[in-house]
Amino acid sequence: MSQTFIQRLENLPPEIWSKVARIDGYKGQWISGVKLNSQILGRLKRSVLVTSTGASTRIEGARLSDEDIEKMLRGISIQKFADRDKQEVKGYYELLENVFDGAESIGFSEGVIKYFHKELLKYVQKDKLHRGEYKHSENKVLMVDTAGKLVGTIFDTTPAWQTPTAMLELIEATKAALKEKRFHPLLIIGNFIVEFLLIHPFQDGNGRISRVLTNLLLLQNGYEYTPYISYEKLVEDNKENYYFALRKSQKTMRTKKPDITPWLDFFLTVIEKQAEMAIALLSAENVEKILSPKQIAVWEYLKGVAEAAGGEISKNVKVARPTVNQVLDRLLKLKKIERLGMGRTTRYRKI
Repeated sequence: MSQTFIQRLENLPPEIWSKVARIDGYKGQWISGVKLNSQILGRLKRSVLVTSTGASTRIEGARLSDEDIEKMLRGISIQKFADRDKQEVKGYYELLENVFDGAESIGFSEGVIKYFHKELLKYVQKDKLHRGEYKHSENKVLMVDTAGKLVGTIFDTTPAWQTPTAMLELIEATKAALKEKRFHPLLIIGNFIVEFLLIHPFQDGNGRISRVLTNLLLLQNGYEYTPYISYEKLVEDNKENYYFALRKSQKTMRTKKPDITPWLDFFLTVIEKQAEMAIALLSAENVEKILSPKQIAVWEYLKGVAEAAGGEISKNVKVARPTVNQVLDRLLKLKKIERLGMGRTTRYRKI
């Protein structure tokens, strides 16, 4: 086994192992307890594809909301956004969809990672010359704020001339570690991601590729709930901590005492939250069990009509409009209802 893995993954603090144990507990609950039918799982997966695509591209500075992405995928023009934003979204959506649908048949190799990069950027004309190829010039990891503006440099990456060797060594060491099973797969995946991002092998698209690869490796190692709760959205919601954990770990990785505990702590926190949310889905099918009496009144009303607006629901069930809005948001997240139209013409109906 690579000395790198031994240095980084031995003698981890107890809280790291506690998180791993809790995540595997949720993993077991999902495998033994999942009762959602294929139609519901299909709807959840389609929703997560949109959510993950929006989150992962926004982390890198794109500006499309989830609603914008849904419109674009339905063929509705969204002229206010740059072509690059729309091109990046389309590439990410299609690549992640292929990973969700075919993870078991996809290998984990240098060729696959380069192919992922090519597919990610296949619609982005600006990146035509370097799709699927390692960088030929130096790059830096930059932080952007919520408005897409550059905040600063996070760290310097592996020089371009060293990148092919560094990537081959990382991929082969990761494959060997997963096969040997000396360390838990979640720790191996976490180590791969933090080192991949330190190398930053491509001219552009490294963050997005790292998140696609996270989904792939989780699925290939038995975390079957991955397509139903967005990993990318959880990272986006904790973007500052994401950058902080990367920076804190990566500045030690080329020293004699590498410490990736900050990154593993962040990574496992996100994976644990993802697992918790997945288990919550198991009880969401029987929606009456998880709603308050007022919420049930809204749900029952929608079950009895073809469709209705928020104001109409509020008037008929005698529930305050803000409460109705909260219930509608929750029912949308549970995939029990769908939204029709936008703005003042918005209506809702039972799925």
